Amino acid sequence: MDKNIVWHDHRVTKKERSKITKQEPCVLWFTGLSGSGKSTIANTLEEILHNNKNLTYVLDGDNIRHGLNSDLDFSDKSRNENIRRIGEVAKLFIDSGLIVITAFISPFISDRKMVKDLVEKGEFIEIFVDTPLEICESRDPKGLYKKARAGEIKDFTGIDSPYEPPVLPDIHIINDNISVEQACQQIINYLVEHKYISWREN
Repeated sequence: MDKNIVWHDHRVTKKERSKITKQEPCVLWFTGLSGSGKSTIANTLEEILHNNKNLTYVLDGDNIRHGLNSDLDFSDKSRNENIRRIGEVAKLFIDSGLIVITAFISPFISDRKMVKDLVEKGEFIEIFVDTPLEICESRDPKGLYKKARAGEIKDFTGIDSPYEPPVLPDIHIINDNISVEQACQQIINYLVEHKYISWREN
């Protein structure tokens, strides 16, 4: 880094922002195969948290690749850079006092650890949406598995590129026979139990 670049501390701290938001800022990092249900659960969860008066923002894999990461392909190197950039953006959201919800395949353990190391202890909550490959492939909402099987897409996670599941995720959602609402409730329970949020009876 250029020695002329100097870090400037904010006069308003993250702790002071948290007093206003009345929540503990963090990143809810969804990881899982394509078609596992990450984005669906993440967006439903944000709606529930919003109705609970929590301040949130969803960073979705496809949306980010339309803008910030539109210059990246799906090679291992680009996947690493994709996650690094998202980690830095998530860190900024956390500093602003928000609960940031990310929905990325993020297939490599080392990349997810890299993001965890970017933020303070307790600010990275790893959520493993554990859906069997055959179920993900049967859903195939974007037709990507079909294209990958036909050789039209290279380096597709779960087909010709590996997925490394979390060893000890903070929240493990076995998403083979549960509703989106049940999955979200599992996350809400964790957030309330660990005092990231208070639950308001509507």
